[in-house]
Amino acid sequence: MSQYEWNEQFVEQEVTYVLETEDGLIIVENVPARVSTQTGERLFAPAVVEQLQELIWHKTEPKRVVQTPVYEFAA
Repeated sequence: MSQYEWNEQFVEQEVTYVLETEDGLIIVENVPARVSTQTGERLFAPAVVEQLQELIWHKTEPKRVVQTPVYEFAA
């Protein structure tokens, strides 16, 4: 194997998808994804992406609403 080849392993998992919009944060739990065991990169099937877009664009009624503190990092 050359130094440029990468034999990355992926596992099927349910993940939490977080998206920041102009209206605030959107959190979608239990989203099926393939997750790299080496890097944590998450890959979503096209059908999953379409379902996420439907939830976000149509502003579906959420299961619950959370409130969370926001901090600013000061160097």
